Amino acid sequence: MEFIDYYKILEIDKHATEEQIRKAYRKMARKYHPDLNPNNKEAETKFKQANEANEVLSDPEKRKKYDKYGKDWKHADEFEKAGYGQSSGTRRPGGQDSSQYYESDGDFSDFFSSMFGSGRQQSSQGRFRGQDFNAELNLKLSDVYTSQKQTLTVNGKQIRLTIPAGIENGQTIRIAGHGGEGMNGGPKGDLYLTFVITNDTPFKRDGNHLFSDVEVDLYTAVLGGEITVDTFDGKVKLKVAPETQNDTRVKLKGKGFPVYKKEGQSGDLFITYKVRIPRNLSEKEKELFVELSKLSKNGKQ
Repeated sequence: MEFIDYYKILEIDKHATEEQIRKAYRKMARKYHPDLNPNNKEAETKFKQANEANEVLSDPEKRKKYDKYGKDWKHADEFEKAGYGQSSGTRRPGGQDSSQYYESDGDFSDFFSSMFGSGRQQSSQGRFRGQDFNAELNLKLSDVYTSQKQTLTVNGKQIRLTIPAGIENGQTIRIAGHGGEGMNGGPKGDLYLTFVITNDTPFKRDGNHLFSDVEVDLYTAVLGGEITVDTFDGKVKLKVAPETQNDTRVKLKGKGFPVYKKEGQSGDLFITYKVRIPRNLSEKEKELFVELSKLSKNGKQ
């Protein structure tokens, strides 16, 4: 199996933090998402690679195994059980010490082949892991604002799972043991489920934060007042300060989108005021605006 550099795929270095990994993955997922690159096989491949890289590097245990065993990280438990990869040298299946050392980023394929069998000649004796399956689940943004249960049918089998609130478009989760059957007693493969989320709301989502434009009439913007705005889970009243300018942004803390797998935590909602200029003015209103303009000019002299 060819080695895949997950760090290179996400364009980060090996010392990247969890936050840097998350941001890099979101950037790549947006860039290569199939919805934005229809009929683009290269983009589809890069999208799948980004999901695979995120699945490994965002999990501390998997990342540790990947950093140590490279492309054979999935077999780390077998290596550790056999005593391989220890700093004092390797141990062969019989307990005898070996003078051969394996570096942490070395290639364990030859060892694995000799221990578990590989190739056509040994296929009848070796234990092989089943094939991984990939599937997509289409949801609406309003669906993933709260956690929900779903029943999926994959290869004729029903799978019940709970989808945590806050899952993102393009995010992939692994459902262990729901892939293809193993060979010669080998373990089943996994199911990789990618979420395709359509925004059915007036809000724009960016990670855990939501953004919305709200119209404010000219008089309220100048004199100040109170308005009612929509949030994802209801309406709230806001006080508009006097002399509020167009494109003023206010933050409603905790009124954004739920944080994935962190119950009780949410991002923020950012409201941008769009000052609405009045139309169809009466003659009297025009006269008052002319008078106001004169007063304003005289005050600046």
